Amino acid sequence: MSTERRPSGQQTTASAVSDSAFLRACRREDVPHTPVWFMRQAGRSLPEYLKVREGVPMLESCTRPEMIKEITLQPVRRHGVDAAVLFSDIVVPLKAIGIDLDIKPGVGPVIADPVRTRADLDRLRPLTPDDVPYVTEAIGMLTDDLGATPLIGFTGAPFTLASYLIEGGPSRTYERTKAMMYGDPELWADLVERLSVITGEFLAVQVEAGASAVQVFDSWAGALAPDDYRRYVMPASAKVFERVAAYGVPRIHFGVGTGELLGLMGEAGADVVGVDWRVPLDEAARRVGPGKALQGNLDPTVLFAPRAAVEAKAQAVLDAAAGLEGHVFNLGHGVMPSTDPDALTRLVEFVHERSAR
Repeated sequence: MSTERRPSGQQTTASAVSDSAFLRACRREDVPHTPVWFMRQAGRSLPEYLKVREGVPMLESCTRPEMIKEITLQPVRRHGVDAAVLFSDIVVPLKAIGIDLDIKPGVGPVIADPVRTRADLDRLRPLTPDDVPYVTEAIGMLTDDLGATPLIGFTGAPFTLASYLIEGGPSRTYERTKAMMYGDPELWADLVERLSVITGEFLAVQVEAGASAVQVFDSWAGALAPDDYRRYVMPASAKVFERVAAYGVPRIHFGVGTGELLGLMGEAGADVVGVDWRVPLDEAARRVGPGKALQGNLDPTVLFAPRAAVEAKAQAVLDAAAGLEGHVFNLGHGVMPSTDPDALTRLVEFVHERSAR
Protein backbone atom coordinates (compact mmCIF):
# COMPACT_ATOMS: atom_id res chain seq x y z
CA MET A 1 0.00 0.00 0.00
CA SER A 2 1.36 3.42 -0.93
CA THR A 3 0.94 6.54 1.17
CA GLU A 4 1.18 10.14 0.09
CA ARG A 5 4.29 11.85 1.44
CA ARG A 6 4.63 15.56 1.92
CA PRO A 7 7.92 17.25 1.02
CA SER A 8 10.09 17.47 4.11
CA GLY A 9 9.76 21.26 4.30
CA GLN A 10 5.96 21.02 4.38
CA GLN A 11 6.12 18.32 7.04
CA THR A 12 8.37 20.52 9.20
CA THR A 13 6.07 23.53 8.83
CA ALA A 14 2.93 21.52 9.57
CA SER A 15 4.59 20.10 12.68
CA ALA A 16 5.62 23.56 13.85
CA VAL A 17 2.09 24.89 13.34
CA SER A 18 0.63 21.97 15.27
CA ASP A 19 3.08 22.60 18.11
CA SER A 20 2.32 26.33 18.24
CA ALA A 21 1.26 27.87 21.54
CA PHE A 22 -2.15 28.75 20.09
CA LEU A 23 -3.06 25.24 18.96
CA ARG A 24 -1.61 23.69 22.09
CA ALA A 25 -3.76 25.97 24.24
CA CYS A 26 -6.83 25.10 22.18
CA ARG A 27 -6.07 21.42 22.84
CA ARG A 28 -5.62 22.18 26.56
CA GLU A 29 -1.94 21.21 26.50
CA ASP A 30 1.01 22.86 28.23
CA VAL A 31 2.17 26.06 26.54
CA PRO A 32 5.39 28.10 26.71
CA HIS A 33 3.28 31.24 27.17
CA THR A 34 -0.37 32.23 26.92
CA PRO A 35 -1.08 32.72 23.21
CA VAL A 36 -2.66 35.96 22.01
CA TRP A 37 -4.70 36.99 19.01
CA PHE A 38 -7.39 39.62 18.59
CA MET A 39 -10.75 39.51 16.90
CA ARG A 40 -10.70 42.14 14.12
CA GLN A 41 -6.91 42.34 14.41
CA ALA A 42 -6.78 42.49 10.61
CA GLY A 43 -8.66 45.71 10.11
CA ARG A 44 -9.38 49.37 10.63
CA SER A 45 -7.06 49.98 13.57
CA LEU A 46 -4.03 49.62 11.30
CA PRO A 47 -2.91 52.46 9.00
CA GLU A 48 -1.43 49.92 6.59
CA TYR A 49 -4.87 48.31 6.32
CA LEU A 50 -6.53 51.62 5.51
CA LYS A 51 -3.90 52.25 2.84
CA VAL A 52 -4.42 48.87 1.18
CA ARG A 53 -8.21 49.15 1.34
CA GLU A 54 -8.39 52.72 0.08
CA GLY A 55 -11.12 52.98 -2.57
CA VAL A 56 -11.99 49.28 -2.41
CA PRO A 57 -15.44 48.29 -1.05
CA MET A 58 -15.38 45.85 1.84
CA LEU A 59 -16.98 42.89 0.09
CA GLU A 60 -14.81 43.36 -2.98
CA SER A 61 -11.70 43.33 -0.80
CA CYS A 62 -12.83 39.96 0.55
CA THR A 63 -12.67 38.49 -2.97
CA ARG A 64 -9.14 39.62 -3.89
CA PRO A 65 -6.68 36.87 -2.84
CA GLU A 66 -3.60 39.10 -2.77
CA MET A 67 -5.42 41.69 -0.68
CA ILE A 68 -6.80 39.02 1.67
CA LYS A 69 -3.28 37.69 2.15
CA GLU A 70 -1.72 41.09 2.79
CA ILE A 71 -4.36 42.24 5.27
CA THR A 72 -4.28 38.92 7.12
CA LEU A 73 -0.50 39.16 7.52
CA GLN A 74 -0.39 42.79 8.67
CA PRO A 75 -1.19 42.24 12.38
CA VAL A 76 1.11 39.22 12.52
CA ARG A 77 3.99 41.35 11.33
CA ARG A 78 3.14 44.34 13.51
CA HIS A 79 1.95 42.79 16.77
CA GLY A 80 3.61 39.37 16.88
CA VAL A 81 0.30 37.65 17.64
CA ASP A 82 0.24 33.87 17.97
CA ALA A 83 -2.35 33.28 15.25
CA ALA A 84 -3.55 34.95 12.08
CA VAL A 85 -7.25 35.24 11.29
CA LEU A 86 -8.41 35.20 7.69
CA PHE A 87 -9.50 38.59 6.42
CA SER A 88 -13.11 38.10 5.41
CA ASP A 89 -16.61 38.86 6.69
CA ILE A 90 -19.40 36.73 8.08
CA VAL A 91 -21.69 37.60 5.16
CA VAL A 92 -19.21 36.47 2.48
CA PRO A 93 -20.83 33.02 2.05
CA LEU A 94 -24.25 34.64 1.64
CA LYS A 95 -22.90 36.99 -1.01
CA ALA A 96 -21.18 34.04 -2.69
CA ILE A 97 -24.45 32.15 -3.18
CA GLY A 98 -26.15 35.17 -4.73
CA ILE A 99 -27.84 37.02 -1.86
CA ASP A 100 -28.15 40.70 -2.78
CA LEU A 101 -26.36 42.44 0.08
CA ASP A 102 -23.80 45.10 0.79
CA ILE A 103 -21.76 46.27 3.77
CA LYS A 104 -22.50 49.95 4.23
CA PRO A 105 -19.89 52.00 6.13
CA GLY A 106 -21.14 52.95 9.55
CA VAL A 107 -24.13 50.61 9.25
CA GLY A 108 -23.04 47.04 8.51
CA PRO A 109 -24.55 44.34 6.31
CA VAL A 110 -27.73 45.43 4.53
CA ILE A 111 -29.94 42.91 2.72
CA ALA A 112 -31.77 44.25 -0.35
CA ASP A 113 -34.59 41.69 -0.18
CA PRO A 114 -35.01 40.22 3.33
CA VAL A 115 -35.92 36.57 3.93
CA ARG A 116 -39.36 36.45 5.53
CA THR A 117 -41.43 33.78 3.74
CA ARG A 118 -41.01 30.15 2.80
CA ALA A 119 -40.58 31.12 -0.84
CA ASP A 120 -37.59 33.24 0.17
CA LEU A 121 -35.74 30.12 1.31
CA ASP A 122 -35.22 29.11 -2.32
CA ARG A 123 -32.52 31.79 -2.53
CA LEU A 124 -30.45 29.98 0.10
CA ARG A 125 -28.82 27.28 -2.00
CA PRO A 126 -25.89 25.18 -0.73
CA LEU A 127 -22.42 26.68 -1.03
CA THR A 128 -19.67 24.88 -2.94
CA PRO A 129 -15.91 25.50 -3.11
CA ASP A 130 -16.42 26.89 -6.61
CA ASP A 131 -18.41 29.75 -5.09
CA VAL A 132 -15.41 31.00 -3.10
CA PRO A 133 -12.25 30.27 -5.13
CA TYR A 134 -10.66 33.44 -3.75
CA VAL A 135 -10.80 31.98 -0.24
CA THR A 136 -9.01 28.80 -1.28
CA GLU A 137 -6.40 30.75 -3.23
CA ALA A 138 -5.75 33.23 -0.43
CA ILE A 139 -5.37 30.54 2.23
CA GLY A 140 -2.96 28.64 0.02
CA MET A 141 -0.76 31.71 -0.23
CA LEU A 142 -1.11 32.48 3.46
CA THR A 143 -0.06 29.08 4.71
CA ASP A 144 3.12 29.42 2.66
CA ASP A 145 3.90 32.85 4.13
CA LEU A 146 2.80 32.28 7.74
CA GLY A 147 5.28 29.51 8.42
CA ALA A 148 4.71 28.24 11.97
CA THR A 149 1.90 30.72 12.70
CA PRO A 150 -1.54 29.07 12.60
CA LEU A 151 -4.35 30.51 10.50
CA ILE A 152 -7.89 30.77 11.88
CA GLY A 153 -10.82 30.51 9.50
CA PHE A 154 -14.28 31.63 10.51
CA THR A 155 -17.96 31.95 9.72
CA GLY A 156 -21.04 33.58 11.11
CA ALA A 157 -23.39 31.31 13.03
CA PRO A 158 -26.85 30.42 11.68
CA PHE A 159 -28.67 32.60 14.22
CA THR A 160 -26.61 35.71 13.57
CA LEU A 161 -26.85 35.35 9.79
CA ALA A 162 -30.57 34.62 10.06
CA SER A 163 -31.06 37.83 12.01
CA TYR A 164 -29.42 39.87 9.25
CA LEU A 165 -31.43 38.12 6.56
CA ILE A 166 -34.75 38.58 8.34
CA GLU A 167 -34.24 42.10 9.68
CA GLY A 168 -32.62 43.34 6.49
CA GLY A 169 -29.64 44.67 8.43
CA PRO A 170 -28.37 45.22 11.97
CA SER A 171 -30.96 45.33 14.75
CA ARG A 172 -31.06 46.16 18.44
CA THR A 173 -34.32 44.34 19.18
CA TYR A 174 -34.44 41.43 16.67
CA GLU A 175 -38.19 41.83 16.61
CA ARG A 176 -38.76 40.31 13.16
CA THR A 177 -36.30 37.53 13.90
CA LYS A 178 -37.98 36.55 17.15
CA ALA A 179 -41.43 36.93 15.57
CA MET A 180 -40.51 34.25 13.05
CA MET A 181 -38.77 32.10 15.63
CA TYR A 182 -41.79 32.06 17.96
CA GLY A 183 -44.59 32.50 15.43
CA ASP A 184 -43.48 30.16 12.64
CA PRO A 185 -41.03 27.72 14.21
CA GLU A 186 -41.10 25.39 11.19
CA LEU A 187 -40.03 28.16 8.81
CA TRP A 188 -37.40 29.25 11.33
CA ALA A 189 -36.04 25.71 11.65
CA ASP A 190 -35.79 25.35 7.87
CA LEU A 191 -34.02 28.71 7.59
CA VAL A 192 -31.33 27.98 10.17
CA GLU A 193 -30.97 24.45 8.79
CA ARG A 194 -30.09 25.87 5.38
CA LEU A 195 -27.72 28.34 6.97
CA SER A 196 -26.03 25.55 8.93
CA VAL A 197 -25.28 23.76 5.65
CA ILE A 198 -23.93 26.94 4.03
CA THR A 199 -21.75 27.96 6.96
CA GLY A 200 -20.55 24.45 7.71
CA GLU A 201 -19.39 24.10 4.13
CA PHE A 202 -17.72 27.50 4.24
CA LEU A 203 -15.67 26.34 7.23
CA ALA A 204 -14.83 23.08 5.47
CA VAL A 205 -13.52 24.99 2.45
CA GLN A 206 -11.22 26.97 4.70
CA VAL A 207 -9.92 23.91 6.54
CA GLU A 208 -9.39 21.99 3.30
CA ALA A 209 -7.37 24.95 2.02
CA GLY A 210 -5.13 24.99 5.11
CA ALA A 211 -6.79 26.77 8.05
CA SER A 212 -5.56 25.30 11.35
CA ALA A 213 -8.57 26.29 13.48
CA VAL A 214 -12.02 27.76 12.96
CA GLN A 215 -14.23 30.16 14.86
CA VAL A 216 -18.01 30.49 14.68
CA PHE A 217 -19.22 34.01 15.44
CA ASP A 218 -22.69 33.99 16.95
CA SER A 219 -22.39 37.69 17.55
CA TRP A 220 -26.02 38.34 18.41
CA ALA A 221 -26.91 35.15 20.33
CA GLY A 222 -26.77 37.17 23.54
CA ALA A 223 -30.25 38.46 22.65
CA LEU A 224 -31.65 35.02 23.49
CA ALA A 225 -32.78 33.40 26.72
CA PRO A 226 -31.10 30.05 27.45
CA ASP A 227 -34.26 28.01 26.78
CA ASP A 228 -34.74 29.72 23.42
CA TYR A 229 -31.09 29.19 22.51
CA ARG A 230 -31.33 25.50 23.31
CA ARG A 231 -34.55 25.00 21.37
CA TYR A 232 -34.22 27.30 18.37
CA VAL A 233 -30.50 27.85 17.81
CA MET A 234 -28.29 25.18 19.33
CA PRO A 235 -29.26 22.34 16.90
CA ALA A 236 -28.21 24.39 13.87
CA SER A 237 -24.98 25.56 15.51
CA ALA A 238 -24.18 21.96 16.44
CA LYS A 239 -24.49 20.95 12.76
CA VAL A 240 -21.95 23.59 11.80
CA PHE A 241 -19.42 22.25 14.29
CA GLU A 242 -20.19 18.66 13.31
CA ARG A 243 -19.44 19.43 9.66
CA VAL A 244 -15.77 20.07 10.48
CA ALA A 245 -15.38 17.65 13.39
CA ALA A 246 -13.59 15.01 11.33
CA TYR A 247 -10.77 17.39 10.40
CA GLY A 248 -9.58 17.49 13.99
CA VAL A 249 -8.95 21.24 14.02
CA PRO A 250 -9.90 23.26 17.12
CA ARG A 251 -13.38 24.78 16.90
CA ILE A 252 -14.05 28.05 18.72
CA HIS A 253 -17.51 29.41 19.55
CA PHE A 254 -17.94 33.08 20.36
CA GLY A 255 -20.84 35.41 21.10
CA VAL A 256 -21.41 38.80 22.70
CA GLY A 257 -23.44 39.09 25.90
CA THR A 258 -23.63 35.31 26.13
CA GLY A 259 -22.73 34.87 29.80
CA GLU A 260 -25.93 32.93 30.43
CA LEU A 261 -25.33 30.75 27.37
CA LEU A 262 -21.71 29.71 27.89
CA GLY A 263 -22.49 26.15 28.94
CA LEU A 264 -24.84 25.65 26.00
CA MET A 265 -22.34 27.10 23.57
CA GLY A 266 -19.84 24.53 24.74
CA GLU A 267 -22.43 21.77 24.38
CA ALA A 268 -23.03 22.82 20.77
CA GLY A 269 -19.68 21.32 19.86
CA ALA A 270 -16.95 23.87 20.49
CA ASP A 271 -13.51 22.87 21.74
CA VAL A 272 -12.88 26.46 22.85
CA VAL A 273 -15.56 28.80 24.19
CA GLY A 274 -15.05 32.51 23.68
CA VAL A 275 -15.99 34.74 26.60
CA ASP A 276 -16.75 38.45 26.45
CA TRP A 277 -15.64 40.82 29.20
CA ARG A 278 -18.81 40.60 31.29
CA VAL A 279 -17.97 37.27 32.97
CA PRO A 280 -14.60 36.59 34.66
CA LEU A 281 -12.82 33.61 33.15
CA ASP A 282 -12.82 31.57 36.35
CA GLU A 283 -16.60 31.95 36.58
CA ALA A 284 -16.92 31.23 32.85
CA ALA A 285 -15.00 27.99 33.38
CA ARG A 286 -17.49 26.97 36.05
CA ARG A 287 -20.40 27.64 33.70
CA VAL A 288 -18.83 25.87 30.73
CA GLY A 289 -17.61 22.85 32.68
CA PRO A 290 -14.55 20.65 32.15
CA GLY A 291 -13.12 19.57 28.84
CA LYS A 292 -13.11 22.96 27.11
CA ALA A 293 -10.51 25.68 26.70
CA LEU A 294 -11.57 29.31 27.06
CA GLN A 295 -10.74 32.36 24.98
CA GLY A 296 -10.86 35.98 26.11
CA ASN A 297 -11.62 38.35 27.62
CA LEU A 298 -10.20 41.88 28.02
CA ASP A 299 -12.75 44.65 27.45
CA PRO A 300 -11.70 46.29 24.13
CA THR A 301 -12.26 49.76 25.56
CA VAL A 302 -9.55 49.18 28.17
CA LEU A 303 -7.02 49.75 25.40
CA PHE A 304 -7.89 53.45 25.43
CA ALA A 305 -6.71 53.77 29.04
CA PRO A 306 -3.12 54.52 30.09
CA ARG A 307 -0.60 51.71 29.75
CA ALA A 308 -0.52 50.92 33.47
CA ALA A 309 -4.30 50.48 33.53
CA VAL A 310 -4.22 48.23 30.47
CA GLU A 311 -1.56 46.04 32.05
CA ALA A 312 -3.46 45.84 35.33
CA LYS A 313 -6.60 44.71 33.56
CA ALA A 314 -4.66 42.24 31.41
CA GLN A 315 -3.04 40.80 34.53
CA ALA A 316 -6.49 40.36 36.06
CA VAL A 317 -7.50 38.30 33.02
CA LEU A 318 -4.38 36.16 33.34
CA ASP A 319 -5.00 35.70 37.05
CA ALA A 320 -8.59 34.60 36.45
CA ALA A 321 -7.34 32.14 33.83
CA ALA A 322 -4.59 30.70 36.03
CA GLY A 323 -6.42 27.48 36.80
CA LEU A 324 -7.95 26.85 33.38
CA GLU A 325 -7.27 23.75 31.32
CA GLY A 326 -6.45 25.96 28.34
CA HIS A 327 -6.53 29.71 27.73
CA VAL A 328 -6.18 31.84 24.62
CA PHE A 329 -5.88 35.54 25.46
CA ASN A 330 -8.15 37.73 23.38
CA LEU A 331 -10.40 40.71 23.74
CA GLY A 332 -14.00 40.29 24.82
CA HIS A 333 -15.04 41.46 21.35
CA GLY A 334 -13.27 42.93 18.33
CA VAL A 335 -10.57 45.60 18.15
CA MET A 336 -12.24 49.00 17.91
CA PRO A 337 -11.31 51.07 14.83
CA SER A 338 -9.75 53.96 16.76
CA THR A 339 -7.53 51.74 18.91
CA ASP A 340 -3.86 52.72 18.98
CA PRO A 341 -2.01 49.87 17.22
CA ASP A 342 0.94 50.32 19.58
CA ALA A 343 -1.34 49.51 22.52
CA LEU A 344 -2.08 46.15 20.93
CA THR A 345 1.60 45.44 20.32
CA ARG A 346 2.42 46.29 23.94
CA LEU A 347 -0.42 44.08 25.15
CA VAL A 348 0.91 41.07 23.22
CA GLU A 349 4.37 41.64 24.69
CA PHE A 350 2.95 42.01 28.20
CA VAL A 351 0.90 38.80 28.04
CA HIS A 352 3.82 36.84 26.61
CA GLU A 353 6.22 38.10 29.28
CA ARG A 354 3.88 37.66 32.24
CA SER A 355 2.73 34.19 31.22
CA ALA A 356 6.08 32.71 30.14
CA ARG A 357 6.59 29.31 31.70
